[in-house]
Amino acid sequence: MPVVSLAKIASSPAVTAGDFTVPCIYGKRLVSNRVSFGNSRRRSPVSHRVRSELQSPRVLGSVTDLSLDNSVENGHLPKGDSWAVHKFGGTCVGNSERIKDVADVVVNDGSSRKLVVVSAMAKVTDMMYDLIHRAQSRDDSYLSALDAVLEKHRATALELLYGDELASFSARLHNDINNLKAMLRAIYIAGHATESFSDFVVGHGELWSAQMLAAVVRKSGLDCTWMDARDVLVVVPNSSSQVDPDFAESEKRLEKWFSQNSAGKIIIATGFIASTPENIPTTLKRDGSDFSAAIMGALFRSHQLTIWTDVDGVYSADPRKVSDAVILKTLSYQEAWEMSYFGANVLHPRTIIPVMKYDIPIVIRNIFNLSAPGTMICRQIEDEDGYKLDAPVKGFATIDNLALVNVEGTGMAGVPGTASAIFSAVKEVGANVIMISQASSEHSVCFAVPEKEVKAVSEALNSRFRQALAGGRLSQIEIIPNCSILAAVGQKMASTPGVSATFFNALAKAAVLKEEFKIDLRVIGITGSSKMLLSESGVDLSRWRELMKEEGESANIEKFTQYVKGNHFIPNSVIVDCTADADIASSYYDWLLRGIHVVTPNKKANSGPLDQYLKIRDLQRKSYTHYFYEATVGAGLPIISTLRGLLETGDKILRIEGIFSGTLSYLFNNFVGNRSFSDVVAEAKQAGFTEPDPRDDLSGTDVARKVTILARESGLKLDLDSLPVQSLVPKPLQACASAEEFMQKLPQFDEELSKQRQEAEAAGEVLRYVGVVDAVGKKGTVELKRYKKDHPFAQLSGADNIIAFTTKRYKEQPLIVRGPGAGAQVTAGGIFSDILRLAFYLGAPS
Repeated sequence: MPVVSLAKIASSPAVTAGDFTVPCIYGKRLVSNRVSFGNSRRRSPVSHRVRSELQSPRVLGSVTDLSLDNSVENGHLPKGDSWAVHKFGGTCVGNSERIKDVADVVVNDGSSRKLVVVSAMAKVTDMMYDLIHRAQSRDDSYLSALDAVLEKHRATALELLYGDELASFSARLHNDINNLKAMLRAIYIAGHATESFSDFVVGHGELWSAQMLAAVVRKSGLDCTWMDARDVLVVVPNSSSQVDPDFAESEKRLEKWFSQNSAGKIIIATGFIASTPENIPTTLKRDGSDFSAAIMGALFRSHQLTIWTDVDGVYSADPRKVSDAVILKTLSYQEAWEMSYFGANVLHPRTIIPVMKYDIPIVIRNIFNLSAPGTMICRQIEDEDGYKLDAPVKGFATIDNLALVNVEGTGMAGVPGTASAIFSAVKEVGANVIMISQASSEHSVCFAVPEKEVKAVSEALNSRFRQALAGGRLSQIEIIPNCSILAAVGQKMASTPGVSATFFNALAKAAVLKEEFKIDLRVIGITGSSKMLLSESGVDLSRWRELMKEEGESANIEKFTQYVKGNHFIPNSVIVDCTADADIASSYYDWLLRGIHVVTPNKKANSGPLDQYLKIRDLQRKSYTHYFYEATVGAGLPIISTLRGLLETGDKILRIEGIFSGTLSYLFNNFVGNRSFSDVVAEAKQAGFTEPDPRDDLSGTDVARKVTILARESGLKLDLDSLPVQSLVPKPLQACASAEEFMQKLPQFDEELSKQRQEAEAAGEVLRYVGVVDAVGKKGTVELKRYKKDHPFAQLSGADNIIAFTTKRYKEQPLIVRGPGAGAQVTAGGIFSDILRLAFYLGAPS
């Protein structure tokens, strides 16, 4: 069977708009079938007539001339703030139920006019690419794969539509499938698909999802029109295998589309697809739907672009790598751009460009969690009180699996064209340069490329600079594999001294443990409530979660304990309890008895039953095992060590008073002006400052445990149950069945706290939630108190803690410890400090 090149066919003379010639082979003769493409209004990528010597009798379908040269009716496209643009990705429209949810969001949006950009249903784009791959591989299974595409959309339509809407969509769907079958047959025969063919095939998923969503919205009684974006968006290929929007031409076509369609106030547009200036269908490439939405936002001059996805917003770091990453409330355009470039799953950098011109904010929201406000990306903004948001570092992003290429030689210095020659060689092999650094002396150039491309880069450079290497003008072309880029991102970094020092200091500390402190720490076991992971040689902490899934066994705390103690190759063993579990805390005595050291932030042992606490402390004093718990009170703050230092040097504690809860510190530092307490609690919960159920913080129990611990450390035999605690949870809400119900009803009780705040402000005071150890009176309290505005407790910001020690030595001027006292990062710092202290106690050089 002869092989037909579609590329050659595509170069032959074009026919009029609406014609489409598909080459097919019958026996040894080439026959062309001309078909029309349902709703298509542009020339197909193969709308060319084959040369006369290849032509045979044709079967003609209907031909409709929908040329863009038709006269434009007098009409006007309203632009501006009345428009809101929404974009829903494939996951959002993954099945019939999700399409209904999306329709509800669209219907309930209060904007005057709405343009909705949709992707293909989840996995459909991949299915379409797979069709092309099978067809050009001459794999007959492309037909059954196409049937699967048909069935997926047919079944979804049956669940969503009925009557005329169902009949109309089904007719279009079957017509499209028949045309795709003809095109895939042509690709099968040729064994090759041009980019234009591929773009035409894969764009159908968006056509179908847009039509179905529009029909569902119409079921609610609203006027809704669907838009084939290929009629409007015009893009031009650029040199980097991407496309650039032609805004001028797109503006004209949008005006024309609007004049020719009786568009209501809701338009459902296809994402991902567009047309070339010659009206050939194309795509905006991968992640193109976000780009489509941004272009549409610019064309309509919308007041906002909302991109709906399956996460609550933009994280400060990859949550798969950093478990305590938080959702960022705001990002500037530049910050989002940088985080996107360096691998964060935010947006493609090009998505931001169209909306920046018109200061259109982008909001990233979760379709599966409508209560989450998401992340707003806009110009540098100010908060509600008019203060600029000036956190120097907003987040971190990484690009992994890179290699560094270092081209070095004294013969490079001052020689024009060297850098050009280097990167010309890199370009010739199609490698992507991620980052470039050049020495100020110009004697070396260092750049990063994906590790999978570094072999080709190395070969190209060694070939290009063979003579320079032989002659000594270049000393080496060095390849450094297995690298990652870690980027700290923040618009205020440039104007904030010390950020780089902090950054590199943190990176340096890990290697220092072995090299400087001579400490070899190995994690030989990790256990949770259901699974545990054990390793004699040490767990690879870079992939412990993955290993836990693959190699973990059922959790058994007794087996875990025996394993830790039974490893005779490691001289010293410590269990770090990072839970808040009372049952785990009850094991401390047994662990210490077996010679296992204990480090913990768990407050349950030291604030639990007094007899158990005294039993543990007595054993600790009599044995050679150590029990460290600095993080139980101040996370990373030196509260316990400061208290012990005072007592061990002969001082006498009179009073300890402090703000011990980072959550409650944040709440009352922000409970100012006209803000309601419930609003502040909701903000703190969204920012991750509270427990999943804020009642756990507002009850005051956590502060009471810290007061109990400090009282006992001071020599008082205080019980948690005897401590008077003022709860901030209104009594009627203590029995709420869920955190959601509690948050919903909390605003009903704002009046009382607002009244207390107003009274305090009238007296020149502020409200603070404090814990007090009265060592003289041998008691403790936890309550909401008022302090003058010049008091140290009134000077806090954010979620800082502050503790004042009044002692015989520090009686007139209390000793104050202040700083961040909550959060996973600072708590981890406190725990690690205790581990290092334990290592020094056991003989490590100090």
